[in-house]
Amino acid sequence: MRHYRIASIPADGIGPEVIAAGLEVLEALAARDGGFVLDVDHYDWSSAYYRKHGVFMPDDGLAILKQADAIYFGAVGAQDVPDHISLWGLRLPICQGFDQYANIRPTRVLPGVVSPLRDVGPGDLDWLIVRENSEGEYSGHGGRAHRGLPEEVATEVAIFTRVGVERIMRYAFASARKRPRQHLTVVTKSNAQKFGLVLWDEIALEVAADFPDVTWDKELVDAMTMRMVRKPQSVDTVVATNLHADILSDLAAALAGSLGVAPTGNVDPSRRYPSMFEPIHGSAFDITGKGIANPVASFWTASLMLEHLGEARAAAALMVAVEQVCAAGILTPDVGGNATTKEVTRAMVEAIKGGNLG
Repeated sequence: MRHYRIASIPADGIGPEVIAAGLEVLEALAARDGGFVLDVDHYDWSSAYYRKHGVFMPDDGLAILKQADAIYFGAVGAQDVPDHISLWGLRLPICQGFDQYANIRPTRVLPGVVSPLRDVGPGDLDWLIVRENSEGEYSGHGGRAHRGLPEEVATEVAIFTRVGVERIMRYAFASARKRPRQHLTVVTKSNAQKFGLVLWDEIALEVAADFPDVTWDKELVDAMTMRMVRKPQSVDTVVATNLHADILSDLAAALAGSLGVAPTGNVDPSRRYPSMFEPIHGSAFDITGKGIANPVASFWTASLMLEHLGEARAAAALMVAVEQVCAAGILTPDVGGNATTKEVTRAMVEAIKGGNLG
């Protein structure tokens, strides 16, 4: 029996609702598979924890998480806590502390879910966005001077290193190689950002030589937004900077039907540290506690986590169950249905226990 230690951090908003749903489905899947067990440690690190302790996690938080095989994360953020405090208090210290430099965001239109794009259905939009997750525009370097005065100055320094760009580029080309179309689009803004993103272009050209079986092209980020909307079938695998991929992946999720179905993996490809998996929808205060949060993103996220742990068969079975439930029309309101979070979760458990999942 294979045992995996999972650190569960539901955090804020709908995070506890969707992570509980995901853990329930994972438990059913492990019981069905019979070959692995997930030992889950629960942590209450959140905005409520911050209000009580003045920090989002204890000083030894990373040391605690380091013992896990993977981290299952909900969403961080509260209306009474500035976003930069919550983000830099919990999620980013984990991503940067564990060098989870590859953020992976698969996107496709699931059966039963309607894309806002005309004439786009399952199979027409099937993308993988690879986001550089350790430096770039989110390096946290900069400062402010002359606060409150008319001449107040704020600087935000984007940092691009050869090692950082090359490793994400190699990860992206290797990811594209595994996909059916074997095509990568490198997204930058090197016409206007003539130092860091010209470095991106140069390294892309160098790395491409080591992947002759992968076709690739370049796109400026503003043009890429139009291409994603106008020519979705032309897109396969995408690699972009921390900021650009953050924006493009939210656009991708919206084009696939809803942020509520979009997963994320914050991956340390070297496996020195645990990787963290999370739905990308955020805290969603407007629906917190209403019982209608879409748990599909947390299920898909759980599938990414299982795949990373080496449980490829279980990961694939989980996605088959997701497709069956969505195709049956058991959907939450954000994707045109009227089911509750619990009803979707119950349908998933039933599909896992009794269905033909391959």
